[in-house]
Formats: sequence, C-alpha cells, structure tokens
Amino acid sequence: MAADRVQVAELRRRVGDEISRQVAEAEQRSGSVIGGDDRRMLAHNIIARQIDALDTEAMNSGRPLATESERDELTRSVLNDLFALGRIQQYIDDPNITDIVINGHDTVWLTDRRGTKFRGEPVADSDDHLIEIIQTAARRGRSEHRWDPASPRLDLQLPSGDRLNAIAWLANRPAISIRRHDFDINRLKQLIDLGTINEPLHHLLKAMVRARFNLIIAGGTGAGKTTFMRCLINEIPPEERLITVEDSLEVGLHHFADLHPDQVELEARPANVEGVGEVTMNDLAINALRMNPDRLIVGEVRGDESLTLLLACTQGNDGTLCTVHADSSEGVFGRLQMYLAMTRERFDPAATNMLVAQGIDAIVHVARIAGNRRVVTSIREVTGADRDLVSTNEIYGPDETGRAAPRYTFSPARLERLEQAGFDRRWLNEPGRWER
Repeated sequence: MAADRVQVAELRRRVGDEISRQVAEAEQRSGSVIGGDDRRMLAHNIIARQIDALDTEAMNSGRPLATESERDELTRSVLNDLFALGRIQQYIDDPNITDIVINGHDTVWLTDRRGTKFRGEPVADSDDHLIEIIQTAARRGRSEHRWDPASPRLDLQLPSGDRLNAIAWLANRPAISIRRHDFDINRLKQLIDLGTINEPLHHLLKAMVRARFNLIIAGGTGAGKTTFMRCLINEIPPEERLITVEDSLEVGLHHFADLHPDQVELEARPANVEGVGEVTMNDLAINALRMNPDRLIVGEVRGDESLTLLLACTQGNDGTLCTVHADSSEGVFGRLQMYLAMTRERFDPAATNMLVAQGIDAIVHVARIAGNRRVVTSIREVTGADRDLVSTNEIYGPDETGRAAPRYTFSPARLERLEQAGFDRRWLNEPGRWER
C-alpha cells in the first residue's frame, strides 16, 4: 500500500523540524555530534508520536484510525525520505529487482531477476525534487560527493552496497541508474541450482581456485561476471590475505569477513573539482602488490592496470583473479592487446601475447543465453604464444544451447596442479546435468 504523499510530506516536515531541534539541544549539552544511527532512532520515536497525534485528530473528527499496516507504511516512507532515497528506496529494498533506471522523476524502468523489464511508479514530485534526493544522498555518503552543474556526473556506493550512477545538466532530464548486487549468491554450489554451472564444472572451478590458477573471468555487460568472481573468491582458503582493486566497490568482500578475515578493499578515486586527488586503478594495483597479498583480485580491467596485473602474474603472484569485458573467451586476447597498446609503453600484440601466455592459466567466459539464464559457456586454457597468436586449449566450449560442454583436457602440467588440489580428472569427461 502506497502512503499518501501529502501526508508523508507533512509528517516529514514535522519530524525533520523536531529532529533538528532535539539534535541541536543534545549536541549543545554534550558537546559531541549525534550520529546517523542515533538520529534514525530518534526519528522513529518522533514518527510514532506524530502518528499517534494524527490518530487523535482523526478520532476527534470521526475519521477512522490508521491500521497497523498503514502506520508501518507511513513510518517507512518518512524514514526513507529522511535517511534514504525516498520513493526510490522501495525498489532498492525489493530483492526481486536487479536494475533500476530513472529517466526523469516519472519515467522509471525496473528489471527483475527473470530479466523482465517493466514500468515503475514515479519516484519524485518533479525532476528538481529527484535531483534534490540524489544530492542529499551524495552528501551523506561515507565521503561527501558533489552533484551539480559543475560536477554533473556522480558515482555513488549506496549503504546497500549497490552502485548508483547519475547524470544531469548534460541530458534532457536527470538520469539515474542503479545496479543491484545479490550478495546472497556467493558460493559455487549455488550456481548449480541457478543453472550457471553443473556439477563437473563445480568441481573443476573449485580446483582451479585451490590450485592458484591465474584466471580471467570474461563476459558482456550484465552477464554476471562480478557475481561469478565473488563465488570463486569464496572458495579461497580463509588463511590467505586478499587485496581487491576496483573502480567502484562491487565484489563486496567485507560482506564475507567470516570467510576472509584478512582482506583489504581498495577503490579508485576520480580527481576533485580542482582536478587533483585522482587515484587510478593502476595506482592501487601497484600499491596492492606492496601490501603482501596472497591473492590480488582486480575488478573489471580496462586500462593501465592490465599491464600491472599481467606483470604480477608473471612474477609469482599466483591465484590472481580479474574480469574483462569480452564477448567470448577468445575475444579476451584482443581486448588485452588494445589495453596494453594504450599504455605508456605501447605494447605491440606480440609482446602482449607473450605476457598473457606467461601469466594467465585460463579464461572463464560467462554469458546470458535464451531465457535470460547466466551460464558458463567456455573455459579456455592458455598454453603459449607465437608472436601474433596465443595458443589455447578450449577445455569446455558452448554446446547447441550455449552452455559449456567438455571438449579437451588440460595440459599435463596444469592437470597435475589440479589433481594436487584434489580434482578427479574423470570429471573432465563427465558432461553432467544442466538445470533447465
């Protein structure tokens, strides 16, 4: 049930004024700042009293009192207006929604877990109101962000861990995009039930991680690369020290502190409005290697960090994981050639291929197939390079449905590493069952 917007706005005004008054008095008495959690608890108590007052007014005028569900909805709506993203928050809180796209306050598109796209309700009273909601959220983040005509683009991590991108003043209307991350999907076994992998692939992928293969997870936009990498990461033994490097924190390693008690998450930072303070992915990757990692984990590689990553892989940093945007496992090589050609050293394809052959053990490709299923389509072992050609061995390749099916076996040296990690080579000849 949607709360009455006029009533919510009036209640928000009353509660906001009362919070400001009580917080100012409390801070003056104590000399300390009242934190966000305390403010939220205070707001909850004030809302309850205000709703009781509304019920008294309704009873005196002969109107029905608010039901329990109406009280809950009114409380939630006011709290969302004060401390979250207003009406947008209802979609962020919905576990069935994976993507939220807002093209102006009254044009909202949602995508659910089945891949179905549908229209949502307006999330603000006007475009100016929408901008105000996002600006407020940007100011209250862990580090304050500006979003105004001088800084028209915004990338923001929400308290839920989801990422928000916003742009205005460069478009006809403010445009907001929110990509949801399902941190509940975090183990390889879960991917069997989801139809992403089957049992033979589960055993193989687990052994590849335990054998400290240097892996690239490839796929297109929305293919599930980050979720898949998260599942691989959570197969790493808990005693290992993990360092993640990301453009924006999406892997969410801190959600799994019980599995990885020794972990650090590094996030790149753009320059401020004065043009200073930038920290790039490459800066962080270089620094991460000085932090004594057992595993270096890099989010989507698309710049200078590709060279740092490959050099690290050739220098004994086994067990490295990263993602690359590519439409096939074989297409990764062209991507890396392009990225390294844009570095200061301007690597040619032959030099890039040699680095790949020396540093990368295998590439795992994930994709969406018919029915919006995210599946593994290919596992490709890197076996060498001869100037313009990387030699490979496609262990698994797509069948007629696009799902990975066994083709060849690993080279003897890598097969031995897998067996030392507990893998039974008979799984390589077992097609297994796919969830349909």
